[in-house]
Amino acid sequence: MAGTFRFTFGPWNIHEGADVFGPPVRKTVQFDKKLEMYKSLGFDGVQFHDDDAVPELEGKNAATIGKEAVDLRKRLSQLGLIAEFVAPRLWEDPRTIDGGYTANDPAARKYAMERSRISIDIANALGTDLIVLWLAREGTYIRESKDSKVATSRLVEAINEMLAYDPRIRICIEPKPNEPMDHAYLPTTGHALAIGMLTDDPDRVGVNIESAHAILAGLDPSDEMGFALAFNKLWTVHLNDQNGLKFDQDKAFGSVDLRRAFNQVRILDKHDYGKNGEWVGLDVKAMRTQKDDNATAHLTNSLEMFHHLLNISRAVDDAEIDTLVNERDYEGLDLYIMKQLIGR
Repeated sequence: MAGTFRFTFGPWNIHEGADVFGPPVRKTVQFDKKLEMYKSLGFDGVQFHDDDAVPELEGKNAATIGKEAVDLRKRLSQLGLIAEFVAPRLWEDPRTIDGGYTANDPAARKYAMERSRISIDIANALGTDLIVLWLAREGTYIRESKDSKVATSRLVEAINEMLAYDPRIRICIEPKPNEPMDHAYLPTTGHALAIGMLTDDPDRVGVNIESAHAILAGLDPSDEMGFALAFNKLWTVHLNDQNGLKFDQDKAFGSVDLRRAFNQVRILDKHDYGKNGEWVGLDVKAMRTQKDDNATAHLTNSLEMFHHLLNISRAVDDAEIDTLVNERDYEGLDLYIMKQLIGR
């Protein structure tokens, strides 16, 4: 057990509580104020969408975008923070209503690539080489609207263009099976790794596994992490939790299933996650009922739970586990793990 753990979250994780059924219920926290909270909450790195780093970037030229990104890097340095990654936010623009990289409209595909190149420029200015692709609208509401073979080829082409644009950047795909589209083209870790193998430089294409997204696919997040680790492709994670197969809830880590959370922590620690500089990211939302004065508890709770489960994992008797496994006494193993989790 030799994982090295540093933690990040994105500024969107401190939010007003609006959802698809209702308006905001908390006051807006200004971006710089959020950045000032990171260290006190126990975090050393920041996740960015492109327009988190440079607000309203659509109306700005390259020089302005570059200057604002450099200024942000200076601000991060002042606060002792590091940018973990930049993700192009392609899903909110009307031009990407039918997807970005896989859109039927060539103009939409062109816009998606322009925005992706801007994200790479911002990442360079912030000092990170990691680009995360959450392919939110790269799928269909109706299967006959797109050809899945063509769509796959378009995704490969888009990734190749990004890899060619900057030979230093790495592309990290964040798979999700649904929402906002009914069916996504890259729903699982296996899909993400497979498409990476089709690119011009597979060594620079990896995955970001989010707990809730794996659960939405009917999979166990720790198994997805182990699969990616076997390929040396787990370049970041988004830890959270999910209550069933519904919309993406982004609940605090461990809040639904402690054992599922325990196994995620254990697989990361067991296989030295973080030794190559990988971060542990959170993507969690405060409950809509949470009041303004404690609307960051979901972040500190998740961090506390990670460390608590890490201590449990490191304290288990591996010899006892090996004995139970060798004897194929899985009922005994089941009880042993449950007792560790309840402190017995």
